[in-house]
Amino acid sequence: MTADSASIDLKHHFLIAMPGLEDETFSRSVIYMCEHSARGAMGLIINKPADISMRHLFDKVELPLRREDLMESPVGHGGPVQTERGFVLHEPLLLDKPEQDGPVYASTLTIPGGLEMTTSRDVLEALSSGVGPRRVLVTLGYSSWGEGQLESELGENTWLTVPASANVIFEVPMAERYDRALDLLGLKSWMLSPDAGHA
Repeated sequence: MTADSASIDLKHHFLIAMPGLEDETFSRSVIYMCEHSARGAMGLIINKPADISMRHLFDKVELPLRREDLMESPVGHGGPVQTERGFVLHEPLLLDKPEQDGPVYASTLTIPGGLEMTTSRDVLEALSSGVGPRRVLVTLGYSSWGEGQLESELGENTWLTVPASANVIFEVPMAERYDRALDLLGLKSWMLSPDAGHA
């Protein structure tokens, strides 16, 4: 089966970097895919910390953080594009609650079968006031591919793919997410040859 853009849709999947990928940003990275279409793809690295905690991020945007559980959580380095901009990956909000009327945040992308990604400040304001989504990952920056670029990289065995697990994103410490994502495929990192795809 060929990996052409008509037959492959990696939304709500993990991309797991193969050992041969030595790019500083993407080496040993796990990327949660938010968008994938014939026009290109977009995702957030979930296992690389930025040099800032949630407490410091909220200080920078001049909001108090009233969620004790999030204070020392690391902010992620989501990728090399728009690294000054925040992207909030979170569980879908429960719209069956009567107090939630219509879209809750101004700019939210719903990933079919998966999570939601919000880029508007109002989600930070909700977290600041002690509400908002219970499980969140905030990243600075994102990763993107142009038309056909990701398909080409998949053809070169640059990435492994597996349906995403919210628990890996929200419950597993950042440093362990690469190995836990491989576990979803029944693999261990020592099984992967750095020469894969370069016969």
